[in-house]
Amino acid sequence: MPTPSETNRKYFIRAGLFLGAYVAMNVAAITGAFDGMKPRGAWGFSLVVAAPIIGHIWSYLVWMRDSDEFVRILAAKRFIVATGVTLAIASIWGFMELYAKAPHVSAAMVYPLLWAAFGIVSPFIRTSH
Repeated sequence: MPTPSETNRKYFIRAGLFLGAYVAMNVAAITGAFDGMKPRGAWGFSLVVAAPIIGHIWSYLVWMRDSDEFVRILAAKRFIVATGVTLAIASIWGFMELYAKAPHVSAAMVYPLLWAAFGIVSPFIRTSH
C-alpha cells in the first residue's frame, strides 16, 4: 500500500491533469473555438469534454482506495452526503424551472455543484462513525 504522501501526490497529479483538460476545453468552447462545428462533431465534442469528469471521478476513487481506512470512510461519507445535497438542489431547481419559470441552468453545472457541496459539508463530517 502506498504511503499517504504518495497517495496524495498521485491524486493531485491525476486530478490536476483531468481538471486542467476540462477547464481548457471549456474555456476554448466558451471563447468560440468550436462554434463552427457540425452537429455530429458537437456530439463527439460533448463526449470528449465529459471524459475528464469521468477521469476525475476515477482518480478520486483510486485515492480513496489507496488511503487508510479512516480517511476512506470519511471521504466516502462526505462524498455520499455531498451527492445527496447535489441531487436535492438539482431536483428543487428543476421543479422551479418547470413550475415557477425559474431561469434554466445547464445540467453541466451539476458536477461543479457536487464539489461545491463537498467543500461545504466536509468540515461538518469529521468522524468515521
